Amino acid sequence: MAMQLFAQPGVIATRSQDAGSGRFLTMEDAVLGYDLYPEDYQTIWRPDSRTLTRFENGALVAMNPLSGENSSLLSSSELQAATGTASAKFLEWVNRDLAAFFCRDTVYMVNVLDKALEARIPIPQDAMNLTLNPAGFHLYTKGNSLYFCDDFGNAYPVAVSEDPAVSYGQIVSRNEFGITKGIFLSPSGKKTAFYRKDESAVGTFPLLDINTRTGSLFEIRYPMAGMASENVRLGVYDFSSGVTAWLDCDDFGHDQYLAGVTWSPDDRLVLVQVLDRTQKHMRLNAYDASTGSFVRTILSEDNDRFVEPQDPVWFLKGRNDLFIYRTDNRDGYKNLYLCDLEGNIRRLSKTDADVAYIGNDGSKVYYTSAEVSPIENHLFCVGIRGGKPIRLTETEGWHDISLSPDGQYFTDSYSNLYTPRVVDLCQVSGGRRVNLLTAQNPVADYGFCEISLGTVRSADGKYDNYWRLVKPRDFDPSKKYPVILYVYGGPHSQLVKNTWLGELRRWEMYMAQHGYIVYVQDNRGTLNRGAEYEKAIHRQCGQAEMADQMEGVRMLMNLPYVDSGRIGVHGWSYGGFMTISLITNYPEVFKVAVAGGPVIDWKWYEVMYGERYMESPQMNPEGYALTSLINKAADLKGKLLVCQGAVDNVVVWQHSLNFIRECIKNHVQVDYFPYPCAQHNVMGRDRIHLMDKVTMYFEDYL
Repeated sequence: MAMQLFAQPGVIATRSQDAGSGRFLTMEDAVLGYDLYPEDYQTIWRPDSRTLTRFENGALVAMNPLSGENSSLLSSSELQAATGTASAKFLEWVNRDLAAFFCRDTVYMVNVLDKALEARIPIPQDAMNLTLNPAGFHLYTKGNSLYFCDDFGNAYPVAVSEDPAVSYGQIVSRNEFGITKGIFLSPSGKKTAFYRKDESAVGTFPLLDINTRTGSLFEIRYPMAGMASENVRLGVYDFSSGVTAWLDCDDFGHDQYLAGVTWSPDDRLVLVQVLDRTQKHMRLNAYDASTGSFVRTILSEDNDRFVEPQDPVWFLKGRNDLFIYRTDNRDGYKNLYLCDLEGNIRRLSKTDADVAYIGNDGSKVYYTSAEVSPIENHLFCVGIRGGKPIRLTETEGWHDISLSPDGQYFTDSYSNLYTPRVVDLCQVSGGRRVNLLTAQNPVADYGFCEISLGTVRSADGKYDNYWRLVKPRDFDPSKKYPVILYVYGGPHSQLVKNTWLGELRRWEMYMAQHGYIVYVQDNRGTLNRGAEYEKAIHRQCGQAEMADQMEGVRMLMNLPYVDSGRIGVHGWSYGGFMTISLITNYPEVFKVAVAGGPVIDWKWYEVMYGERYMESPQMNPEGYALTSLINKAADLKGKLLVCQGAVDNVVVWQHSLNFIRECIKNHVQVDYFPYPCAQHNVMGRDRIHLMDKVTMYFEDYL
C-alpha cells in the first residue's frame, strides 16, 4: 500500500468524501440495502478442467481461459427440456460432465454432453445436509438419523437414532475447529465418513417460545465451561456392504475433539486431528478406512496455551503419501508444511505472516498471505521442492482467489479502499489477465463521508494495530465531534481490511452522516497476525483487548476535533462483552454504551470456545473472576443499554439477565431491551428496529 502523509498520526490511506447528490442513507439502506453492495461475478470451475462456468439467465455458460470466449454448455431451453421445469437453479458440479440443479424438493442431475437427464432425485421435505455423490449414493440427514438415496430417490438408512441426544451426520463441537459439516465422502464415493454425536451427558438450557397460546419452553443442549460435554465418534460406511466401521479414536477419552477429517486419495486411510479437551495436545492420526483400526500417529502438536486445528490436510495432486498441513504452532505463524505419512515434515511457506492454502498442482502450492500487509491478502506460489515464492497479485487490496483444478488459471476478485470490486481471469504462467467485471461505485449518490485507515501501537508496544475512522459529513476540523467506538475484538475476527470502504459496516456511515466520528480497531487476540498476537488473551479474555482499544481511544482524545467528553461504545456478542468491559473499567472515558448479546461471565459460555481461551473454571478461577462482568456491575456510571435475543442459543439469557439482576442489587440503573423471537443475531426487518434503537440511544444520551 502506498504510504501517504497526513496531519493525523498513523494514517496510511484516506478515501475522500463523495460529492454525489449528497443523499443520506436511511436506516433501511444501512441494514438491508443489498443493492448498495458492489456488483459481483459468480463463477465456478468445472471439475477436472480449466473451464470457468457461470449460471446466468437460466443457462450454464462456459468460458475458455485461453481465448476468453464464451460458449453454451446448457442453454435455458435445453435445461428446461431435460428437467421439465423452467425454474431449476444450478446447485453444483457433481463431476466433469454432470451438473446438479434443484427446484423445490427435487434435484436434477443433467449430463452437459448429451443434454440428458441422468437422475431425478426427490428429497424429503425435512431433509438436511444434502451431500451429492458422483457414485450415485446421495446422503442426507432427517431428524437425528443419516440416510442415503439412489438416483431414483429410493432411501436407505446409514445410521438411525431413536435417542434425541444422539445424532448422525451432523455438525459437532458447535462449529469450532473449522467443522462445517458432518458427512465426508471418500474420493471414489464408495464410502463415507460421518460424525456420531452423543449429548446425553450435556446439560440443557430452557428457551421460551411466545408464539404458542400460553407460551412454552423448549430446551437446547448447551455444554457450559467446566461441565459435561458431548462425545463424538467417527464412523465409515461402505455403500456396497452396508457395514459401518467405527474409527478407533480414543487418545484422550470421552471429551476429545475430532477435527480435520481427510480421506487419502486412494480411499485407504482416514486422517483425523484428535484434540484433547484442554486443547493443549493434538495428534494427527491415520486410521484404516476398512476396519477403523488405528494405523499411526503422523505428527503431534502441544502448546501451553492452546492448539487450534482449523483445516483438513490437503493431499498433493497425484500422490497418496504426501500432503500439505497448516499450523501456527511450529514457527509462530500459520504456515504450510509438506508431510508424508511417516511424519517427516518440511516447511513450504517461509514467511513471518499467516497464510491460507488455496490449492496445488502436484509441483507447486498456491496460498494467500498477509506478508505484504496484515490488511491485504495476496496470492503466492512456491515449488514443492523449495525455491523463492512468486507473488501473483500486485494491485493493492484484498484478493479472493479461486484456482482452476489444473492449477494453471485463477479468478482474482479484489477490492481496496478506493475500488469497489474487480474480477479478473488470470493465467499463472505468463500473467495474462482477462477482466470479467469492474464494478461501479454503488453509493456514488449517497455522499459517503471520508474514510481513513491507519495504525496505533498496541499497549505492549510490540504491534501496530490497524484502525478505520469515518469522519462526519462536511467535516470541519475547527469543531468538536462525539465519537462512537464500534468494537468486536474477539478471536477469528478482523474488522479492518484494505477492502472497498475499508470493510465498512454501513451503519457506521449512517452515524457519520449524522455528525459522529466512528472508530473501529483490531486488537491483540484477533486474526491474521500470528500466534503470539492471537494468544495474548489466553486465560484473561478482555484484558489485552481493552488495553489495545484504549490506546486507540487515547489517540482520538488527543485530536483537536474530538469531544473527549462524548465518547460512546457499541458492540455485539464478544463485542458486547467488550462494550460492558470498557464502560465499567473506564467510566471516566465512556459516557454511553450499547451492548448486544453480551458474554457476562465465561463460566456460562460453551466448552469448546470458552475453555480454549479461558481454560476451565476449575483450572483458572482467578481468570474467570477477573473477567466476569458480574463483578463490574457496581462500577457502571454511564448510560448502558443491553439488547438480547430472547431465544439466543449462543450467548444464552443466563448472561444478560444475571447482569441486570446484579445492577438491581447494587441500585445501578441500566436499560434493557429483549427481542422476543430473535436468536443470537437480530436479523431481517427486525434489525432495522434494533439499529434504530441503538442510534436513538446515542442520540438521546451522547
